[in-house]
Amino acid sequence: MSRDGQQPGLRGGHLVAPPGSAVVVGSFPLDGGEWFGRHEHAAHQLAWAADGVLAVQASGRTWVLPSSVALWIPAGVPHATGATGKALLRSLYFWPDRCPLRWQEPQVVPVSGLLRELIGHLAQEPEALPAEARHRAEQVVFDLLHPVTVTTVRAPLPADPRARRVAEALCRDPADDRTLAEWGAIVGASSRTLARAFVAGTGMTYGQWRTQLRLQAAMPLLAAGATVTSVAHRVGYGSPSAFVAAFRRGVGVPPGAYFGPSVGR
Repeated sequence: MSRDGQQPGLRGGHLVAPPGSAVVVGSFPLDGGEWFGRHEHAAHQLAWAADGVLAVQASGRTWVLPSSVALWIPAGVPHATGATGKALLRSLYFWPDRCPLRWQEPQVVPVSGLLRELIGHLAQEPEALPAEARHRAEQVVFDLLHPVTVTTVRAPLPADPRARRVAEALCRDPADDRTLAEWGAIVGASSRTLARAFVAGTGMTYGQWRTQLRLQAAMPLLAAGATVTSVAHRVGYGSPSAFVAAFRRGVGVPPGAYFGPSVGR
């Protein structure tokens, strides 16, 4: 967002930007699958879905964000924002010269019940919230912003056309458990060739990449309220416990923590 209050690419939204405030609040309804292309802001941004699930691409990574977490995006960092289903993007923008936080990289931040209420409080129009009360609320928001240690789930597509065909097929059906040898017979390459192509193109072995893909596919389902058991089977795990263990290893916390209000606590 620029100093004049313009938010690139986002139409139909609403900004609350009282003169002299340290925090600007924007509310933007998004349709499922809607993305706003790569852009950057002069202000720091806290991207959060008050309803629904956000996805943010920045710094070569993709974050899937249920309403229990938000993403801090430093000023000047190019990013793209989208929604996996209907969502309300409620973004906070912090002017760097009035912000005590100095994070230089994107950070996942838990959204507690108090922070959620404060964001709604600051979204009020200036006539409904006097300047002194707004200033006090802004200071509490700063106090509540603490990063949590979670790992970004990423499953980039390999460049090799044969390995890419395999990857694209798995994107359509993450539960497909065919081996590399079986895929090789389909795409015309040996299992060894495909294995090398996955490492060269993604930085991961085929098994590691498939795990990342399955976790990536699971996140929107969990965020939409599907049970761990149903999600585990839909993305290719034989049991809920195996899925939960893979999620904890891959993300850093179990699904119940990431998709609940107590993440990072």
